[in-house]
Amino acid sequence: MSTPPAANPVKAVIRGRLFWPAAVLAVLLVANLAFTPDFFAVRLQGGHLYGSLIDILHFGAPLILVSLGMTLVIATGGIDLSVGSTVAISGALACLHISESTDPGGVGTVLTALGIALGTALVLGAVNGLLVARAGVQPIVATLILMVAGRGVAQLITDGQIITVTSDPYKMIGGGYWLTVPFAILLAALVVTAAVLLTRSTALGLLLESVGANPVASRLVGIRAARLIALVYVSSALCAALAGLMVSSNVSAADGNNAGLWIELDAILAVVLGGTSLNGGRFSIGGTVLGALIIQTLSTTVYTIGVPPETTLVFKAFVVIAVCLVQSPAFRARLAARGTRTGRTTTRSRVAAPIDREVGA
Repeated sequence: MSTPPAANPVKAVIRGRLFWPAAVLAVLLVANLAFTPDFFAVRLQGGHLYGSLIDILHFGAPLILVSLGMTLVIATGGIDLSVGSTVAISGALACLHISESTDPGGVGTVLTALGIALGTALVLGAVNGLLVARAGVQPIVATLILMVAGRGVAQLITDGQIITVTSDPYKMIGGGYWLTVPFAILLAALVVTAAVLLTRSTALGLLLESVGANPVASRLVGIRAARLIALVYVSSALCAALAGLMVSSNVSAADGNNAGLWIELDAILAVVLGGTSLNGGRFSIGGTVLGALIIQTLSTTVYTIGVPPETTLVFKAFVVIAVCLVQSPAFRARLAARGTRTGRTTTRSRVAAPIDREVGA
């Protein structure tokens, strides 16, 4: 009895879901060395870590959180366009409460502000979940309602102004440091770790994938799909609220008009770059984190190489298209097939040339 040939470890790594996002991120990081020789330098100053890599992780933390919630929604075959408005609403509510408090620097005041922001986000996520799971509204329509209305609500909360706050405990969330590392990085890492444990160490991840891959079959086998769908929209809103607290805390201000603007599109891109299909089913949290870091690194690279601001979005669009093509198995298969056909044609022409000369002679 013959033994099957051993699998090629290199091919196994290349075919892995995280290989291409990690490779693209590595290429972007290395490319920055051409413009910033000390790009990888990390220094300790005043008890805090500084450097370009730290900045990418720090400023990418809100996008990682929003993308994490988006991943779970997309895994069920849905989409959440309201995360940007949730970012703005949560930051506006927290800053409004702190600014109107008699003790803005008090820990109790900040904890109350966090509770108001997260509680409101829970309600907003539940509304989205009920519209999709119970009312049967298309996810893109249900969340588009809050995307439009929520931005107006955020501006009503701030009265069309930028609310500034002075609170050291609140500043800690997005702009503070703990154990020499930006606290936002640690908070994002904690949430991502919890999500990985919940979805990969329990049956929750498998249930989400089954609902996204075949909702009818999952319902027939007894899976309560409606509850799971409502749950992921609540999770997405809570992740967006945490991101909103980070954003407003980092600048000690709430801007209902610009906070979280278009972050939903970056989150969807991060999920796609991470290898998760928009059709639902299998998802990758690790891939999503890499996708969010790719987008943040790309933004850093754009500013580093001096791309004009008016062409920044166009530049990012071309890079994202290139990355998606590189990740596409169908595109790579076509390139490989074309290369194989070209090689065969060249071989045939080399073999046929002496024969043609002999026949001509």
